[in-house]
Amino acid sequence: MPRSPLETARILASHYGHTLEPTNYVRGVGISGRLRLAEIDPDTQDPSSEISDLVAPSITDEAFETNSQSDGSVHSGFVWASDLSRSTKDDRYITNLIRYSDLYLATRPDGFPEPVDPDYRVEDVFFVGAVLGRAFEATSDSRYSDALIAVMQKVHAQPDTGLWHHCGQSPYYWGRGNGFAALGFAEALTYLNQDQEGVSELTQKHVAHLQALLPHQEVGGAWRQVIDEPETYLELTCTAMIGYALARGRRMGWLDGRFDDPLTRAWDAVSSRVNAQGMVAHSCTGTGPLNSLGEYRIRKQENGYDDRGGSLALWFAVESIKR
Repeated sequence: MPRSPLETARILASHYGHTLEPTNYVRGVGISGRLRLAEIDPDTQDPSSEISDLVAPSITDEAFETNSQSDGSVHSGFVWASDLSRSTKDDRYITNLIRYSDLYLATRPDGFPEPVDPDYRVEDVFFVGAVLGRAFEATSDSRYSDALIAVMQKVHAQPDTGLWHHCGQSPYYWGRGNGFAALGFAEALTYLNQDQEGVSELTQKHVAHLQALLPHQEVGGAWRQVIDEPETYLELTCTAMIGYALARGRRMGWLDGRFDDPLTRAWDAVSSRVNAQGMVAHSCTGTGPLNSLGEYRIRKQENGYDDRGGSLALWFAVESIKR
């Protein structure tokens, strides 16, 4: 029988989100998940003080000078900033994230923010949604929402399938790539106002992508390492990310009841891949653009302790509790 989201979240929070170095989204999501769980679970001890000590070196001017030269994988490592500022009532954390958001206000000749990969990697859909969305929520400054909407209008799935390629040089339907797209739009829509110009279009684009994913969900609830290839392995991270997008969409109201059964099955698939010691199964290892479809098919699975799989499963578990 699948473990409940609350029980799973407690297990995962005891193992993930306890380190930030090197700073990136993989660890940042885990820290955010711990803070979110403590907000809604009276039996979870508030980790704010511990986390404040943990992240202190990362919010210095020196850290910003270094991290600002990196890309969105590092910038989105600060997704916990809004959670920690809320729990501590200390604006230093969200103020630090806004500094990274400002990097996305400068655009290249192609109209994309400077930190976005020139080959339009799908990872950036999440990085941009996470960073600019939180800056807009904190400031109500339309520069951030305008920049976010502009990026989300430019990027798109493939029109013939409704699925997302990894990037221009890797035109393959990588599972976590589609997870990044689903997660990024869910994050963006969380912080944008539904009556803002262009947001209705973004919602329709997001829902269309989720609908295109449903025929590829296997009976047990998981999606695969290559979304449209039935012989590739059932993969944890894309299932957790897509599941999070489904849970967030149902909670926020832009998804209807048609997505309830896929959401339930996605949770069953994720919870079955997390054991009582917080170890995970079938989590695709870190993956940049690959040269062939065959390389995606055989990409290594992490089985055991895995920051990426554990943190993303924690976010999905907490979002499932909130719903």
